[in-house]
Amino acid sequence: MPTRKSPWSLYTDIPAAKLRYTKSIESFYRLYGHKEITLVSAPGRTEIGGNHTDHQNGLALAAAVDMDVLCICAKNSDNTIRVHSDGFTSVSVDLSVLSAQENERETSAGLVRGLAAWFASKGYPIGGFDAYVTSTVPGGSGLSSSAAFEVALGNALNSLFRGNATPIEIAIAGKYAENVYFGKPCGLLDQIASSLGGLIMIDFIDPQNPQVTSIPIDLTGYELCITDTKGSHADLTPEYAAVTEEMGKVASHFGKRVLREVLVQDFFQNIASLRKYGDRAVLRAMHFFLENERVRKQAEALRAGNIDAFFALTNESGRSSISLLQNIFPTGTPQNQGVSLALALSECILDGHGASRVHGGGFAGTIQAYVQLAAKDEYRLQMEKVFGNGCCHFLKIRSVGGTELVADLDLAKPE
Repeated sequence: MPTRKSPWSLYTDIPAAKLRYTKSIESFYRLYGHKEITLVSAPGRTEIGGNHTDHQNGLALAAAVDMDVLCICAKNSDNTIRVHSDGFTSVSVDLSVLSAQENERETSAGLVRGLAAWFASKGYPIGGFDAYVTSTVPGGSGLSSSAAFEVALGNALNSLFRGNATPIEIAIAGKYAENVYFGKPCGLLDQIASSLGGLIMIDFIDPQNPQVTSIPIDLTGYELCITDTKGSHADLTPEYAAVTEEMGKVASHFGKRVLREVLVQDFFQNIASLRKYGDRAVLRAMHFFLENERVRKQAEALRAGNIDAFFALTNESGRSSISLLQNIFPTGTPQNQGVSLALALSECILDGHGASRVHGGGFAGTIQAYVQLAAKDEYRLQMEKVFGNGCCHFLKIRSVGGTELVADLDLAKPE
């Protein structure tokens, strides 16, 4: 088991964090009674580079951020996992049944059962526990509150029952739960970024054993901002699935399962014959090959401390998502283009400084921008005029991924 972290090493606003922990622990006791508790934190994540490359076994850059899911948990004797998420419906999952349940698709219960099933299938011990969960990762913000939830509960299972699952295995368990039990065809990037922490380059050439490299980043003079356009992610699963499906059709043309297995020169030499799968499929495959190489260049720029080159590549990534990947607004609803509007507005405000791009899965939701500190207030003001108060989240990269915390109740009391 990894060394437990002090909760206060994870936050910049210590008094607010202590108050949050105190209220969460009190809520746990009200719900479940006084028990010996375990504390777990899992961060949200931001995708730095590699838009829709992970599900094709490509390269991606991602970072954990200083917003997290906090889980207060304790064993019970009922062989049932009970989770109360602040502001959401409580779930109760009987561990005597570990198969996927159709009525739990797209529910938290499905995620919980899927996580337990994965741990059990690998021979890791599982059992019933009670949990109170609170999150500072805004739902639908593109910061992957779902992955943080999965990683938090995966760490809870690992900590409470003294399993030996690695951070990457916990990430894989989350993806399994989301794919098989929740019913969303996501890749592995979100869970790995939350589980491992820091800024990392992930090579998914072997998706069951991703290669992870820590990448330095110095944003002196700039701040990372995620802007939530408040677009709904409801009913977007078919849009995400179509990206994977169309890229898969191009790969299958060459007898391959994913595009990472296709030689770049073979793709470009066969574009004419690939058009039978639809021009959008060809363009999306082209995005993959160009984006995959762009991730390498972004990592090289960051290692060299060349932030201007990194920003230029980030802007290139954004343009590729618009013109090739085409994940900026949902098919059939061109009148709803919040992400497109946010990108255009952001470019005007940045005025050639920093960078911006679509963030995460796309089609609705969020954009990412690197904003000069001198322009931070103006950027927030202009974006909030259009997308509403609180739409801008200025973030810091968190070095710690999913982790068990030191459950010191005296420290959890506000000063």
